[in-house]
Amino acid sequence: MKVTLLGAGAWGTAMAAQAARHLHPGDVCLWSRSAKQVEAIKKTGENFAYLPDIHLPLDLHLEDDFESAILRISQEDLLVIATPMSGLSQTVAQVLRLAKHPLNIVWLCKGLEPKTALLPHQVVEREDQLHNHGLKHSYGALSGPSFAREVGNGMPCALTIASKSSHLCEIVQAAFHHGNMRIYASDDLVGVELGGAIKNVLAIAAGIGDGLDLGLNARAAVLTRGLAEMMRLVKAAGGRPETCMGLTGVGDLILTATGDLSRNRRVGLELAAGKPLTEILGSLGHVAEGVLCASAVGNLASRLGVEMPITSMMEEVLSGSLAPQDAVKKLMGRDPRLET
Repeated sequence: MKVTLLGAGAWGTAMAAQAARHLHPGDVCLWSRSAKQVEAIKKTGENFAYLPDIHLPLDLHLEDDFESAILRISQEDLLVIATPMSGLSQTVAQVLRLAKHPLNIVWLCKGLEPKTALLPHQVVEREDQLHNHGLKHSYGALSGPSFAREVGNGMPCALTIASKSSHLCEIVQAAFHHGNMRIYASDDLVGVELGGAIKNVLAIAAGIGDGLDLGLNARAAVLTRGLAEMMRLVKAAGGRPETCMGLTGVGDLILTATGDLSRNRRVGLELAAGKPLTEILGSLGHVAEGVLCASAVGNLASRLGVEMPITSMMEEVLSGSLAPQDAVKKLMGRDPRLET
């Protein structure tokens, strides 16, 4: 089978390397919009911009022509969109305009569309209605606790592919379930996608707590009560709360809220240190999805009538209307209640 990944950031590069290590030579293609980046990777064997010091497989095919990257795959192959959430809509629209036959499409981004609070699969469905030419494509989200650098290094990792198509799940497993990577399957797109979105917001909150030196007890409280918020919203949105207890919920939450490689946790640490958000984001060099996602999660929760106090506090902090220290005071000043 052939696999094409659209987006040569850290995560797209790491997953391209994972597939290329185990599939036939030349069957994995990594597309970048930058011809200069493609030439640099070809010359050095590394993606210095996003994943430095990771040697990529020599037989990984690199491409800067979008149409060529799309048209190389057949109906039984896999197309992986590895752009940030902000690029999902445009990328899917471009793909659907070029499609000559049904495609198997998977996305790696985690979050909600900021202006509409739509989940990724809802964004894809909207674009499908606008740009489809009568073709029946299969869609899914690949998510779970994963740092790109560790995957790029071939270290152990477990992810979940969520799709209504069991055939697509099998294709994704054939592409990536090799070596030190395990791929589990689920049909709960809502639960998987919301878990991946909310955990980024909670990771910022955990980072603030760590940055303010509030202690391990406080971190445990944030993660536990944050998980309760996640489960409430998933249920209200039509997903299964038990999905939150798996890889894409509590698994990804633990990793992102405690791992030193977490960009969202780093945002929280820097906010606690008093740095302006614009300065923090400028120094990251990568996207921290939780920053863009907090308001959208809050909007969805409000629309569905779900109370999410930690998320609400993060909205205020990220908008600049509430200092991190004051957010902690507001949370700790809430009235006592039952845990469930």
